[in-house]
Amino acid sequence: MAGMTYSEAVDYLKAASAKGSILGLERIEKLLELMGVPQKKVKIIHVSGTNGKGSFGAMLTSILRASGLKTGGFSSPAITKPTDSFRINCEEISEEEFASVIGYTADICETMQDKPTEFEILTAAAYELFSRQKCDVAVVECGMGGDLDSTNVINAPLLSVITNVQLDHCGFLGDTVAEIACHKSGIIKKNRPVYFGGKSNEALEIIRRKAISSGSELFTADYTDISAVQFTMSGLNFCFKGRKLNIPLLGTYQLENAVNVLMCVEILRKNGIDISDEAVKNGLAHTAWHGRFEILNREPLVIFDGSHNPDGISFAADSFRRYFGINKTAILIGVMADKEYSLYADMLGEFIDCVFTVKPDNPRALDPAVLAKVFSEKGLHAKSFSSLPEGVDIAFNYAKQKNIPLIALGSLYMYREFTDELKKLI
Repeated sequence: MAGMTYSEAVDYLKAASAKGSILGLERIEKLLELMGVPQKKVKIIHVSGTNGKGSFGAMLTSILRASGLKTGGFSSPAITKPTDSFRINCEEISEEEFASVIGYTADICETMQDKPTEFEILTAAAYELFSRQKCDVAVVECGMGGDLDSTNVINAPLLSVITNVQLDHCGFLGDTVAEIACHKSGIIKKNRPVYFGGKSNEALEIIRRKAISSGSELFTADYTDISAVQFTMSGLNFCFKGRKLNIPLLGTYQLENAVNVLMCVEILRKNGIDISDEAVKNGLAHTAWHGRFEILNREPLVIFDGSHNPDGISFAADSFRRYFGINKTAILIGVMADKEYSLYADMLGEFIDCVFTVKPDNPRALDPAVLAKVFSEKGLHAKSFSSLPEGVDIAFNYAKQKNIPLIALGSLYMYREFTDELKKLI
């Protein structure tokens, strides 16, 4: 569909989304073959994991850019707008570039009898973009799982990264950490290094076995060189091997993400990638990422955090304690129906003055009335809203009147609509 406009490209992807999520590599491999296998023309760092992939990718791409490398980035879901999934040197691509690469990919999709899914189209377009832009390296984030994820068409990545393994997407990946670890370990490739940053011994054993069978050297997290850690409302300060570093991202979980990045920098250096200490310092200091304990307004304080599964909510609760102590907050939350949302009232209850439940813009979203009932059954003040804009309006004014922070938690699918509504109120 040569000459496709930006709006036509967005509409094409929306139509493809009706097919849903279908795990498997047959369609994407065929599509990329027809496109001239662009994924083989770029050095790839492949990232899987339950949580932390986005922040990890943002930090690492910023460091690689600071090292003078032309760096691509692919992540999902798009946070601010569709173009946000595709980044060159940490900047999202233009609408014109988006339309061009999606249009080219769509032309080839239309020649296929078994049409690709939305995520397969996005993945193929990402590899095509990185090839067109002649990127030196690209950091590519899995959408779900690993072995059957559309991004997993790379034969020899620079590095395979599994940030952690927790229970999530159980309907697709399995009901145990071991089952999910099996899927995520599918990104490990023969004789290529792999890094695991999680704390689950069960997952580590699965990943270790896969690494051994693949002849791949396995690296794990090491906190012994981390010291002088400070969490502030301006970001994270700490020392690594005696060197002072700063990351302007909030959330206590960013320390774990930073350690994972620093460990991976060491691995990349061993594999011939020139990354100076100064590039690490500057790259981390200039990291930008949306939706992860992000301050959107100061008075009243409004924060958006894309925590949506139990592991993420646990980290969010830890951040609440770190930044707000025993003070109460207003919480606006919307999650997918496949999450273990029944746990959230107990995990967040001590911080709640009032909770406002909404429905993210996704077919898998949970009914907000069902979510509100989970909180109210624990004796917490909860209100549900079928309209997200109405929920944001009521929650914002409630927090403003009571002079307490408003924290939006849950799916990144509601980030764009939340921020759009917030701009009307501040």
